[in-house]
Amino acid sequence: MAGKNGKLPNILITGTPGVGKSLLAEKLSQISGMKWVNIGQVAEANNCYEEFDEEYQCHVLDEDKVIDVLDEQITAGGNIVDYHGSDFFPKRWFDIVFVLRTDTEHLYERLSERGYSSKKLDDNIQCEIFQMMLEEAKNSYDEDIVHELRSNTMEDLEENVKKIVEWLKSWQCNHTEMRTT
Repeated sequence: MAGKNGKLPNILITGTPGVGKSLLAEKLSQISGMKWVNIGQVAEANNCYEEFDEEYQCHVLDEDKVIDVLDEQITAGGNIVDYHGSDFFPKRWFDIVFVLRTDTEHLYERLSERGYSSKKLDDNIQCEIFQMMLEEAKNSYDEDIVHELRSNTMEDLEENVKKIVEWLKSWQCNHTEMRTT
């Protein structure tokens, strides 16, 4: 799916924890051959942490270090980046941003299964109710590249894969240099 100069687009998949970002990104990577970049895994592999948050029982990301680690790879293209935040990434990195949204009853069940504390669970549910990840993406990128996708069921997952693959095909057509004969 390479475009001009062999470069592939970069896709950001974002949304509240538990909406299905990693599942979608992994599936898209398998279908498209693009590289799946799970920011949590990158942070762990490269020790991109500032501190450990005792209240939420998780590491606090060193955003600058993540950008330093990934800049060359992302600039080269062909990446599907998966992370709940979107405001710290350079705007130039992404050709399109997909924000996954999940109904709160589904989200509550998923986060409970992960063993989230009641505070962490409540905060993430509130985040989804108030569309904070969607607003963050719209405030961080040109609105015309930010798209909201439902992510409640496996059928939604399959539909989202189809939509994004169609976008990739369209991107390829629009970015392939015309060959002269």
